[in-house]
Amino acid sequence: MTIEEAQNIVDQWIKEFGVKYFSELTNMAILTEEVGEVARIISRKYGDQSFKESDKEKDLGDELADVLWVLLCLANQTGINLTEAFEKNLLKKTKRDKERHINNPKLY
Repeated sequence: MTIEEAQNIVDQWIKEFGVKYFSELTNMAILTEEVGEVARIISRKYGDQSFKESDKEKDLGDELADVLWVLLCLANQTGINLTEAFEKNLLKKTKRDKERHINNPKLY
């Protein structure tokens, strides 16, 4: 599935099942909540915290997909083509960082 296809699938789902998009501000708050859920899992799985009994069944992939879903919603409702935005962002990063990381002794 391409990014464009994912954006279209989310848009169709919203129109068929979601009635309408939540406001941009609400979706920004939801995105923050979802990123927090990802952070909770990562801090317990890879960090120093232990899992609470209620968190043991949480699925990192599912939580990352929730982040992607809301990100796609925000892109759709603000008229952003994420394929174009990502390609432009990749060019920016490549130009800016093409030697930065290779020359970083901390990464070796």
